Amino acid sequence: MQSGDTTYLIAPDPARPRLTRRVTGTDQTGAAQEISVVEERPLTIYLNGQEIVTAMTIGDYPEYLALGFLKNQGMLRDGETVTGVDYDEELEVVVVRTDSPTTHEAKLAKKTRTSGCAVGTVFGDMMEGLEDLRLPGSEVRVSWLYGLAKAINTTPSLYLEAGAIHGTVLCQEDRPLVYMEDVGRHNAVDKIAGWMLSEGADPADKILYTTGRLTSEMVIKCAHMGIPALVSRSGFTAWGVEIAEQVDLTLIGRMRGERFTCLAGEHRLIRDASPEAAGTDRRRRSADV
Repeated sequence: MQSGDTTYLIAPDPARPRLTRRVTGTDQTGAAQEISVVEERPLTIYLNGQEIVTAMTIGDYPEYLALGFLKNQGMLRDGETVTGVDYDEELEVVVVRTDSPTTHEAKLAKKTRTSGCAVGTVFGDMMEGLEDLRLPGSEVRVSWLYGLAKAINTTPSLYLEAGAIHGTVLCQEDRPLVYMEDVGRHNAVDKIAGWMLSEGADPADKILYTTGRLTSEMVIKCAHMGIPALVSRSGFTAWGVEIAEQVDLTLIGRMRGERFTCLAGEHRLIRDASPEAAGTDRRRRSADV
């Protein structure tokens, strides 16, 4: 799918049926106003015969969401073979099947409600598997960040159509590859993780761009996915920064225009473009339109 001169492997489709609904209200003057609002619906995820969780989601890419959620929760281990992913649209259920029996009663009993929108939930020990994890040392060029921000912010999306939604984009250098949206930023990230698992994508040279806050949950998910750089237009939490430093993840936030703040992984950042030059070039292009 294409947006301008950017070719995505998966991009938002604001016109896709069932994602939005037209609703009539009134504006500040009392005049009638019809707008698009985002739909949200429950999706129940099963692993083999065990019910794991019911998530509120916009309903697109349910198979990727289920796979990514289970992977990021540590319920699908490395080397474990997924034999099937079945989605029943009428029942709003996804069943993920593996080649070996699974049981997660103990993990399910230990539940943590996160700071994510739409009430994110993680199971078990949030830090499990991170103790000895060090992410690959891929560089991040400032010129890539400027190119990504321009491409992503001008891509037609549900956010631009209706708002009330978060976006997450898997990128490689200055190329956005897979753009997912959902009512909770954790869902959008899990869809990316599910796509990567399905496609066998190498995370070592990727960047994850998100519109949401850089919380502990977001950093932990990115680390478990093996992606060495996480970028957001929003801000940070202290624990998110601490975990990023621990796993050697490059953490960049408050990215607006040509400005950003790097709070972890500074040694990977290659400053090959100046904010002044990028801003001048952007204003020149705008004037030529």
